[in-house]
Amino acid sequence: MATSTTSSVAPPVVIPASGSNIIVSPLQRGNPVLDCIRNVGKEFGDIVADYQVGRTTGVLFLSLKYHRLHPEYILTRIEKLGISYNLRILLVLCDITEHREPIRELTKACLINNLTVIVAFSNEEAGHYLTTYKQFEFKSPDMIKERSEKDYHSILRSTLTTISKVNKTDVETLRMNFGSFAKIAKATPEQLQNLPGFGQVKVKNINNALDKPFRNQATSSITTSLSQQKQRELTQGTIQPTLHPSGSSTRRVRREESPTWDIELDDAPLLDDEDEMPPQSGKSKGKAKAIPQVFDIDLDLT
Repeated sequence: MATSTTSSVAPPVVIPASGSNIIVSPLQRGNPVLDCIRNVGKEFGDIVADYQVGRTTGVLFLSLKYHRLHPEYILTRIEKLGISYNLRILLVLCDITEHREPIRELTKACLINNLTVIVAFSNEEAGHYLTTYKQFEFKSPDMIKERSEKDYHSILRSTLTTISKVNKTDVETLRMNFGSFAKIAKATPEQLQNLPGFGQVKVKNINNALDKPFRNQATSSITTSLSQQKQRELTQGTIQPTLHPSGSSTRRVRREESPTWDIELDDAPLLDDEDEMPPQSGKSKGKAKAIPQVFDIDLDLT
């Protein structure tokens, strides 16, 4: 009980001497990643993580080469981390060839313990990640959002520049000469070639983008295969064309007639006990039981 109580209490946050410094654990002395951390300061401090890149952000560092020799090390470090930090990161240095299975296992462990996995393939890349986390500590999340302008000229520029060989200068040339996207789409190849900077290749790319239908090779091959299959079925007689009253021809699948079962022939109505039997010779009218029907199976058993 004492152990669980101790692990549930978050350790105090270490405040760096300078707000732009990354706090480094003494366990990371001699790590070559330290030489790759640039544009921010570094100082050593007593922290449970390996790197503290923010007041609420802690990073554990792990080399896959070391993990292959000591697989229990990172689990012990995660357990000691407890509930410290709001953002908990495992920075993995991929320095072995067969890395797929170890990364899969580490990802599973991080999902269970609420850690984010970042994989780096060199010391420089790992140092860049640490630097970026520190530099963006107080930045707004809007900085990493896509900046999309909604005015007409911006949308026109972003749309036409998706065409190969068409740049922003070409878009301004098209806008100044034609004025709108509708007029650009209706322009002839001769009109486009008269514009400065528009050669045959660029004009051909524009015409292909604006005139060709929205069909690719995959949809064409699927349609062709379906048409060939229907043609084979029509040739074999499994599909026959029919004509609607409106005059449009469709194709209807022809079903074969269902075979007649013996049970349908034997299924004759039986008389109930309450039904009256026809009068017998020398006897008066009365109620009698229905005559049981004899099935083929009864005859076969005799």
